[in-house]
Amino acid sequence: MSEVLIAPQPVQLPVMESFYTLQGEGYHNGKAAYFIRLGGCEVGCHWCDVKESWDASLHPQFTIEAIVKGALQHPGRLAVITGGEPLMHDLTDLTAALQQVGFQTNIETSGVYAVSGSWDWICFSPKKFKEPHPDIYSKANELKVIIYNKSDFEFAEEHAAKLQTDCQLLLQPEWSRHEMMLPQIIAYVKDNPKWRVSLQTHKYMNIP
Repeated sequence: MSEVLIAPQPVQLPVMESFYTLQGEGYHNGKAAYFIRLGGCEVGCHWCDVKESWDASLHPQFTIEAIVKGALQHPGRLAVITGGEPLMHDLTDLTAALQQVGFQTNIETSGVYAVSGSWDWICFSPKKFKEPHPDIYSKANELKVIIYNKSDFEFAEEHAAKLQTDCQLLLQPEWSRHEMMLPQIIAYVKDNPKWRVSLQTHKYMNIP
């Protein structure tokens, strides 16, 4: 009796939204980018502006082929994988498929899960609500710390001390408190010039 072979199901990921815009913050600010926002997050930041992304089951599943096809509709070749917390998912197949057709792959992550996938740039944005996975410190290209109150400067320094010496260090005001915190960030960067200021320029420009 011959063995019946069952074809493997194609990899699918929960996609909350995908859109073509400009990267609005961090080291790659101002570049044209295709954003792929995956559903699912267990970090629980109270100031999160995409809380609707937290429950992965609420968002439709897309195959890798469909996600890449959507990205190819636009001229830019920078793909930014974000969330939610994208590393809740195994991103090996997605990054391989994107890179195969010429995309630079960037990720924005809180670093609480082990890194999967092949990345050209890893933006590590740690949160106080959940401890990062240890392997993020040797892999992050950029540390972007959200400054909500004064104690976050010490939090930023604690993480910076664990990173590779060539990691880019950025401080970004939490949007709802940017008028209060930005002057403190400017003063801090002037006194500690290893840091740079990151602003959510997409909100100033009123684009997604």
